[in-house]
Amino acid sequence: MKKTVVIVMCIMITLLVAQPSYSGVLTLTEGIRIATEHNKLIKMAEQEELISGTDTLIARSPMLPSVQASAGKTYLASQPGAIFGAQDVPTAEREFYSYSLNVQQTLYDFRRNASKYEASKVVADTKKLDTVRTRNMVALDFVTGYFDLLEAGKMLDVAGKEVERLESHYRLARTLFDEGVITKNDLLQAEVRISDARQKLLTARNLKSITVSRLNNILARPLKDDIEAVDMDGPSYDFSQLDTEKAWESAEKQRSEVGIVNETLKSLDLEKSSVEAEYYPELFARGGYDYTENRYQLHEGNWSIILGMNISLYSGGRTRASVMKIEHQKDRLLEQKDKLIEDIKLEVEKYLLDAGTAREKIAVTENAVRQAEENLRINRVKYEEGVGTATDVLDAVTLLTTAETNYYRALYDLRKAEAGVLYSMGQELTEVYR
Repeated sequence: MKKTVVIVMCIMITLLVAQPSYSGVLTLTEGIRIATEHNKLIKMAEQEELISGTDTLIARSPMLPSVQASAGKTYLASQPGAIFGAQDVPTAEREFYSYSLNVQQTLYDFRRNASKYEASKVVADTKKLDTVRTRNMVALDFVTGYFDLLEAGKMLDVAGKEVERLESHYRLARTLFDEGVITKNDLLQAEVRISDARQKLLTARNLKSITVSRLNNILARPLKDDIEAVDMDGPSYDFSQLDTEKAWESAEKQRSEVGIVNETLKSLDLEKSSVEAEYYPELFARGGYDYTENRYQLHEGNWSIILGMNISLYSGGRTRASVMKIEHQKDRLLEQKDKLIEDIKLEVEKYLLDAGTAREKIAVTENAVRQAEENLRINRVKYEEGVGTATDVLDAVTLLTTAETNYYRALYDLRKAEAGVLYSMGQELTEVYR
């Protein structure tokens, strides 16, 4: 029983240690660090990198000496022998042991195995680039989700303020109704608006919960864990002065996807060299020792060394077809590279336009919020004095809520667009948001 309890406690401690941990407050920098260390996509990419590393060891093995040993015992039904006239002479025993040891080394194969090995190392480099790509993609996903969470929090506050403003108006309308100043229709309008605002508040609360779960998924944490995001200015860049051509040039140089394609083209060239080497002979040296138990034989054991050559005279056109296949793969990859570069340019341009649009929206909505606040104040005063109507106050509340919503949406759209521009240009987001 005690042993079982100890085992259970050890498992629980292991699970707690394995979970990425942070305090109740999560900053953007800390979140990116946790995401890029524990995200499942990155873990899988790292495993692919390790698998590719072992492939290089497999590709290197033909370049090293091959050592083979064998041993066995033979049982024959009849003892081997020879006939010399009228006499039978045994030539071997019915039961005998034998063993051998052979070492073979390729001396020269016109770089067939060397090209394969170099190609495997280039492929391993592409896996490393893919890990970098995945890590940056996860970082962008987290940054976007983090700003979505901050935006959801602001939207929840805006929805809560709308409910408070409408309830304040309802209390004022109730007082005026009790005094006989207004009709009951004003109260009904306020009640309907409050009901609608509470539904919006519920929707905003659910949206925030979903966003928290999405971030927890990126962080490889339980979905129900709470996250308290810290608002921050983030890197604010004025991309309006950024030359699009220079941004495209930077993206083409720094994006991991382009590097993966370039490295893959190198590996195909090396594979082609390896295949073409099959047209030429392979020179090798083999040495060994063979022993067969036989008292009728002069030498039971013998050393040997062989200098030899292997060459394929005809393989049914396989080598030529393999070379043609690699050429077609290169042509397809070059087309994919052109398409990839065009897609990256489009991505850069989109994020730049999004950033510019969001910045302009912020400039407009900042004034709109102040104007909407003043408009609500004026209509409240007029309503209290009996000059304005309840509809004017309710419309002013809705107008202020819309202005605040538009402002916060534009603010976080700008931050997400800034992260997108940096990502599309090939910047490491873990360094940008340090």
